[in-house]
Amino acid sequence: MMHKYAIEIFYSEEDEGYIAVVPELPGCSAFGETEEEALREIKVAIDLWLETAEKDGREIPKPAGKELLRTVVEGVVALGEVHSEGAGA
Repeated sequence: MMHKYAIEIFYSEEDEGYIAVVPELPGCSAFGETEEEALREIKVAIDLWLETAEKDGREIPKPAGKELLRTVVEGVVALGEVHSEGAGA
């Protein structure tokens, strides 16, 4: 299955490895000793999360993926414009 959910991967000193999370799917996370392994594991976790949600009749969030990214990028661009306008005054 191909899903378009945003995945965050970060290094955890405490766990001595990489944690992958899907912010749009509460509780959906995975661990790997490398970023690649964490990514492979989170893909499995996403499938299991969606499968379980479907069985339980829970609502499955629509991936915000590109929309979320667009919002972040527009926010950064808007901040840059505000910043540069203020510099000339």
